[in-house]
Amino acid sequence: MDKIIINGGNPLHGTVEISGMKNAALPIIYACVLVEDKCVIENIPNVRDVELSLNILRKMGATIKTLGKNTVEIDCTHINQGTSDPELVKKIRASYYLLGSELGRFGKAKVAYPGGCDFGGRPIDQHIRGFESLGGTVCTDSGCIEIDADEGVCGAHIYFDIVSVGATINAMLAAALADGNTVIENAAREPHIVDLANFLNTCGARISGAGTDVIRVKGVNSLHGCTYAIIPDMIEAGTYMVAAAATGGCVKLTNVIPKHLESVSAKLEEAGAVVDEFDDSVIVTGKVKVRKANVKTHPYPGFPTDMQPQMAVLLCLADGVSYVSEGVYEKRFRYVEELIKMGASIKVDGRTAVIEGGKPLHGAPVIAVDLRAGVAMAIAGLVAEGTTEISDIHLIERGYDDIVGKFKMLGADIKKVSLPDPEELPLKKVNLA
Repeated sequence: MDKIIINGGNPLHGTVEISGMKNAALPIIYACVLVEDKCVIENIPNVRDVELSLNILRKMGATIKTLGKNTVEIDCTHINQGTSDPELVKKIRASYYLLGSELGRFGKAKVAYPGGCDFGGRPIDQHIRGFESLGGTVCTDSGCIEIDADEGVCGAHIYFDIVSVGATINAMLAAALADGNTVIENAAREPHIVDLANFLNTCGARISGAGTDVIRVKGVNSLHGCTYAIIPDMIEAGTYMVAAAATGGCVKLTNVIPKHLESVSAKLEEAGAVVDEFDDSVIVTGKVKVRKANVKTHPYPGFPTDMQPQMAVLLCLADGVSYVSEGVYEKRFRYVEELIKMGASIKVDGRTAVIEGGKPLHGAPVIAVDLRAGVAMAIAGLVAEGTTEISDIHLIERGYDDIVGKFKMLGADIKKVSLPDPEELPLKKVNLA
């Protein structure tokens, strides 16, 4: 029963170093399955999803060594195909990258259905389309996903009906060691896809076009180990940027790639904040008066869906009515009920939230309904009057490295506490005499 307790009202000031990107680290960790050698991965964020992914590989026979605070060595030379722990796999969405990695290396794959945050329908039909194009036969009748490429994985032309980050990554993984050339059209363009391509190319793969909507993969016979550093986390950076603006503070973020933050920076400036960019850092200065703005999420380079809940909190402070439209997931507004508990005035109509700003937020007990919604509650707690108590914080810790420590370093009155689970408390004896 860990909780985060926040006493609001303190503007954030100071410098915060951004960790490696969770969404880049996870596919790169699973990509190590393709490599029969040692890979040293640097700038790994210390988050639960990374720990869980490393444990999945470890249980499959990989040798994993911690070389430093944010550096691990992964050796998948003797990994056992099809042996991933179903209970661990079901706890994380990114575990489905095992499908592409196992298929690419062994010509077959067997993985339980993945878990992750509930944003409504998150089908894997585009993943299956990619696997089948590469020669795989997919079966989902056994409670898990099984793929067999009896005649080997062969290069192919893949066209995705919709832009899918996960399907793009899985197609790249499966095609890296394929016989022949693969063309992936309508590919996702996110920075972590570019990072994965760079990692694989450092290991000897031949991938071009990552970062555009057409990716070309020339299959190679084998991959070798390498040392590689994960890119900075643009969502973590965006979160602290919004927090600085919402609290009216001034925060310098280091270890960032400003280009990755352009859509967030633009909306913050539209809402009245000042964003100053440098080579590998940004400074965000919040203003007393927040301006209304309209936000619609899109695949990269559009405004990221993973920044939508945080931005909604900022717009609760604005004068006037703002509109937030979700263009990626259908159930991304479950956090609205929690913000309403804190005094927000928000109405949801389908995939659009109408936010009537200018109403003061007050502290309240709230729940982290998913990873990004949970950190949005933390931002709301920072600006609210009184005390905010956030439960289910394990969801926040899935993707944020030492968020309590970093906020505290910036001047927030915040702490993590461990409370006894009410269901485990001994029953109090009642005197019926």
